[in-house]
Amino acid sequence: MPAPTEASAEATATLMERLLYQVKRVVVGQDRLLERVLIAMLAQGHLLVEGVPGLAKTLTVKTLARTVRGSFRRIQFTPDLVPADLVGTRIYNQKSGEFGTSLGPVFANLLLADEINRAPAKVQSALLEVMQERQVTIAGQTHPVPEPFVVMATQNPIETEGTYPLPEAQLDRFMMKVLVDYPSEEEEFVIAQRVTGEPVQVDAVADTVQLAALQRECRAVYCDPALMQYAVRLVSATRRPERHGLADIAPYLACGASPRATIGLIEGAKALALLRGRRYALREDLADLVPEVLRHRLMLSYEALAEDIDADALVARILARVPAPEQLLAPGGAPPRHG
Repeated sequence: MPAPTEASAEATATLMERLLYQVKRVVVGQDRLLERVLIAMLAQGHLLVEGVPGLAKTLTVKTLARTVRGSFRRIQFTPDLVPADLVGTRIYNQKSGEFGTSLGPVFANLLLADEINRAPAKVQSALLEVMQERQVTIAGQTHPVPEPFVVMATQNPIETEGTYPLPEAQLDRFMMKVLVDYPSEEEEFVIAQRVTGEPVQVDAVADTVQLAALQRECRAVYCDPALMQYAVRLVSATRRPERHGLADIAPYLACGASPRATIGLIEGAKALALLRGRRYALREDLADLVPEVLRHRLMLSYEALAEDIDADALVARILARVPAPEQLLAPGGAPPRHG
């Protein structure tokens, strides 16, 4: 697909602004989460969201599905869940004497996996396989999930009893991990007003066909090779920090990020550039996403845990020490326009 023109990039940004306006009529605050969900939709990635209950995670995804005329399903993960509860199963029809396929709730455009760490490993693996392959096999038959397909999984950071933490290899399937905090007092006042008042009806401003076109446009956003190399260096610094002048953080890292992190940074930067009305990515686009893309991919050592050093602190050191490219080129070889 040819690279998006300035006009098409600005049209995309305008469409996303209209979409955000509709969502914000219902959801108060959570600007970072909203932006990250849109980035995941454009970049065809998945989100892991960590936050206590009641912070509008479900409401955000449900409202977004309405604005793009997409299907929305929510799965509450519990310890007694089995994989068939997610992907579906074969059911015997006594009248016809034949087996039929009953598809599970993963067949939706926007899927909310609530408290994913409450389900056992088999269920988590079933969901993560669908996220990666974008299809389900039941009794030898392959069923593709609808496009676009975005999974937002949530975790409660407080309760640990009865939970099954996601292994690092499975966490790697998520493009970004977003931390959601409590609203400010002003935002909470507005939340109380809206929830206790008349319900707001949002308008659909796009459909799934338009969204699929936007995803193709996102992949065509220009990314300078120097910016790609910057992403490679950032991720490499998590594996071999001493090569990048970061020998002081080496004792805190048991394992670094995988190549999926590099891909996530580049694809995310392209999506963010498109959201900001540009047809080329800047280093600011990429740097904005580094904490969300890397924080869940770093395996910390016992020394880091003993000294109460978290992944975000290490990512901040890496960002401060790994040099960013001095000059990038927009398509056509011209210096980029910032903003």
